[in-house]
Amino acid sequence: MQKNILGRKLGMTQIFDENGIVIPVTVIEAGPCSVVQVKTVETDGYNATVLSFGEIKDKNVNKPIKGIFAKAKLPAKRYLREFKCEDSNEVSVGDEVKVDVFQMGDMVDVSGTSKGKGFQGVIKRHGQHRGPMGHGSMYHRRPGSMGPTSSPGRVFKGKKLPGHMGMKTITIQNLEVVRVDLDKNVLLVKGSVPGAKGSLLKIKQAVKASK
Repeated sequence: MQKNILGRKLGMTQIFDENGIVIPVTVIEAGPCSVVQVKTVETDGYNATVLSFGEIKDKNVNKPIKGIFAKAKLPAKRYLREFKCEDSNEVSVGDEVKVDVFQMGDMVDVSGTSKGKGFQGVIKRHGQHRGPMGHGSMYHRRPGSMGPTSSPGRVFKGKKLPGHMGMKTITIQNLEVVRVDLDKNVLLVKGSVPGAKGSLLKIKQAVKASK
């Protein structure tokens, strides 16, 4: 069975293993999630499960989302996310997914939305080097050459320029599950994950599992 769950980033801390070595970890509130919909090849053309997570007031749920939860005979939740899987017959609508689907030592892929940085220049956005800061330089934090002056006379596609930075879906692969706390629905994952505190995360079984 493929392991999938939704969670909320609580922040980072550090713990010590049995040898006294410091391990930086991200604390994730994972689940409990409910299976709202099961998609199959026969009905939808592919296999997937739709999970719900997070509390929300009933007045803040729109009618289409209410209809999805009403069909599944489940209370409405804040988030709905889909996970593709090889075999969706292993779960059914109404099943509850808890943090205990993962065990210590499992490898997971964590997806989230990175922090938005707004409009940024090439030095912050792409890590480019600045020009000389002397008064006669006339070139300090600019993006660089825009290409030839004659032919083809245009900016090449892919040129690294200033623009919107952040707010992208990022996936960090092969993170190790260090600890699982079923009582508090908390998952400790080694290393950092995308997003700000309180942001939604998708945690799934690693597709390239290796330590």
